[in-house]
Amino acid sequence: MSDVKGKLLESINNPDDLKKIQVEQLESVCGELRDYIIDVVSTNPGHFGASLGVVELTVALHYVYNTPFDQLIWDVGHQAYGHKILTERKNKFNTNRKFKGISGFPKRSESEYDAFGVGHSSTSISAALGMAVAAKIKGETERKVVAVIGDGAMTGGMAFEALNNAGGENADILVILNDNNMAIDPSVGSLNKYLLNISKSDTYNRMKHDVWEGLGKLDGFGEKARRFIQKNQHALKNMIFKENNLFEAFNFRYFGPIDGHDVVYLAKVLNDLKDIPGPKLLHVITQKGKGFKQAELNQTKWHAPGVFDKETGEIYQCECAADRAPKFQNVFGDTLVELAEQNEKIVGITPAMPTGCSMNKMIAKMPDRAFDVGIAEQHAVTFSAGLAAQGMVPFCNIYSTFMQRAYDQVVHDVAIQNLPVIFCLDRGGLVGEDGPTHHGVFDIAYMRSIPNMIVSAPMDEIELRNLMYTAQLAENNQPFSIRYPRGCGIKTDWKKPFAKIEIGKGRKLNDGTDIALLTIGKTGTFVQSAIQRLAEKNISAAHYDMRFVKPLDKALLVEIFEKFDQLVTIEDGTIQGGFGSAVLEFMAEKGYNNKIKILGIPDKFIEHGSPEELYKECGIDSEGIVRAVQALLVEHQ
Repeated sequence: MSDVKGKLLESINNPDDLKKIQVEQLESVCGELRDYIIDVVSTNPGHFGASLGVVELTVALHYVYNTPFDQLIWDVGHQAYGHKILTERKNKFNTNRKFKGISGFPKRSESEYDAFGVGHSSTSISAALGMAVAAKIKGETERKVVAVIGDGAMTGGMAFEALNNAGGENADILVILNDNNMAIDPSVGSLNKYLLNISKSDTYNRMKHDVWEGLGKLDGFGEKARRFIQKNQHALKNMIFKENNLFEAFNFRYFGPIDGHDVVYLAKVLNDLKDIPGPKLLHVITQKGKGFKQAELNQTKWHAPGVFDKETGEIYQCECAADRAPKFQNVFGDTLVELAEQNEKIVGITPAMPTGCSMNKMIAKMPDRAFDVGIAEQHAVTFSAGLAAQGMVPFCNIYSTFMQRAYDQVVHDVAIQNLPVIFCLDRGGLVGEDGPTHHGVFDIAYMRSIPNMIVSAPMDEIELRNLMYTAQLAENNQPFSIRYPRGCGIKTDWKKPFAKIEIGKGRKLNDGTDIALLTIGKTGTFVQSAIQRLAEKNISAAHYDMRFVKPLDKALLVEIFEKFDQLVTIEDGTIQGGFGSAVLEFMAEKGYNNKIKILGIPDKFIEHGSPEELYKECGIDSEGIVRAVQALLVEHQ
């Protein structure tokens, strides 16, 4: 365990301990909590800036509310490190995101204080509404429900669906809008501009300050008058803005904006809001990375910086080493710019991940043809469909795990209309320490079930470039999915001239006589290592990189089934409905009775850990492949 520096934090193991602290000591608690987060995350990397930005809010919430009886839901769960430390996980925080350690996100099975599991965004208000309605039905009139939504999550359409429903239900919930003007990259869109106008309104803030100070000087009823203004300040705002507040249009009483780093004032305001019934929204202004200079100055870089020196701010091993292959995301970003320079119809779309997927490269060079649409995956897909309907060639880049949120749009708005949207699914496979909310293991199965969809996965960076080139050719006028992994690739000389790949054609990489190994995507690199180890055991294995799950290379499969009695398929997607299932369907269709072993992600949610640990757990690393081959050959010799 990392040493807890600070006597106050050392004495706090849960919110009951926190409540014993004098209110004037809360600022010191915040300082110690922030230092502890910096200490641990500097050596055990994770999400950094978001949690630093809500230290005061976290302390104030647990100081005022009776958690876990009162329900506290954190949207975009990477801002919940302080919450975890204050809720009986302080002594486990050094295991954060490690294999078999605590999760980097709120998780119901981990703690009763984690009221709702979150990893994606824009879900907190819906969950809070459900909990508030349940409390009402059960007669739990004393239970309070609070949703903290921030880091750009308010741009997700689901958040507004929930606001609309909650206002109509007149539900007793508090929504805290943690407004830091950031997702991972700076927030975009008209909502962001609206919030900035509110937070930067000199007229309103000056008047509010003057009224507040003046009321405090009135003898006898100054504090009561202050409370009255605090509870009815929406009227003051409406007079100044000369229009209804957006949130009040949803039947939410709006309060704020207030300084999210004044913990004492936050606690007072939260305590007042507890007594106000119905739907309420508190607008809190915070700074992502607060308290660590480098994180304040470069909030995107310090969202999840990796290992760093807490004294100098130097980040270690943030990028692939100079003598190694680049990250797949950078190959995508560079290749997209290269293709867009050749094809004026190409446009780029990403939902709030321009740096994460490297579309920032195209945004910088071609700002009129590349779009960050905010955390709005459904919109990103249908926006892309609209572009395609008018003859553009959209490259819609969405992390595999986030594409799940837009599945209906992929089916209805793209595939049914057979529109040539090119889906580039970043972070395909097991992504590591972020765990089950972020693993991209379902896309092969859910994409291959959709008519008109081409489903592909490159094994290396050269194949990624060539698949992107192939997808944008005019002759390939249909939806096209390209999934690729997180992290560094394997080729240092990846920037080759473009070459067209025939749709639905795989390739034989190694010849062999004893067994055939069929792979899709990154798992081909595991097989290359396994083949060498098998050769040492006098087992000759052939390797086929299929490249396409749909359409399958049936001619190549016939050749394989005719030559080999035993086959192993390997994928870093779900076994159910995935690549191996497609090969089994082919075998049944053709009436073959070969012996097949399918390796992939089993029918369970894989927890967090390093990718290497998780590959091993699932049996798809080199060692696992060798074991599976040996077992299959022994069983059927």
